[in-house]
Amino acid sequence: MNLLIRIFWFFIIIFALIIGLYPFLYLLVDMSQGFLGQKDPMLLQSSMWNLSFYGHIIFGGIALLIGWLQFVKKIRLNRVKLHRIIGYIYAVSVILSGVSGFYLAIFATGGIIPKIGFAGLAFAWLFTTSSAYLAIRYKDFASHGKWMIRSYALTFAAVTLRLYSPILEGVIGIDGLTTYQLVSWLCWVPNLFIAQLIIAKHYKT
Repeated sequence: MNLLIRIFWFFIIIFALIIGLYPFLYLLVDMSQGFLGQKDPMLLQSSMWNLSFYGHIIFGGIALLIGWLQFVKKIRLNRVKLHRIIGYIYAVSVILSGVSGFYLAIFATGGIIPKIGFAGLAFAWLFTTSSAYLAIRYKDFASHGKWMIRSYALTFAAVTLRLYSPILEGVIGIDGLTTYQLVSWLCWVPNLFIAQLIIAKHYKT
């Protein structure tokens, strides 16, 4: 593995661990002054919204935390049972988080642009992960690998969202609402393009 690939994976893993663990802070400390503080108080009283919100962030965090392990060659080739178990946990986590995310998108702040953006992310996340699962069920290992790359690229939207937001708002100076509208698309569409570049390089046929 060359130096650039090692550096790439180093940052992937570091960000996956940091952002993947972050949602669990909601279970430990008062986070009402952050993201939740921007929501309508009436919405925060909805049991369905709260169930979806916590389901989305917790299971999304789990998917982010363990998803990169699916690409570790030693595990994939030498620990097949472990690879399979991690895959099932990842897939279930994505389904639960994706469905919850789709519901949350209906109530996204900022109008139709972020609603469609986040709904599109949820749909693409569910579709790519389901496609990866179906591919491995039919023992199409190449397709499985490609769909998993796309799926985890979308899982990584949790990271890129948190990278773009402070840059757009704090560095460039775009207002908060416009930033939110932009990142609802920027956090995942470029990730898919990067995934396709990785696929094109890794899969020669």
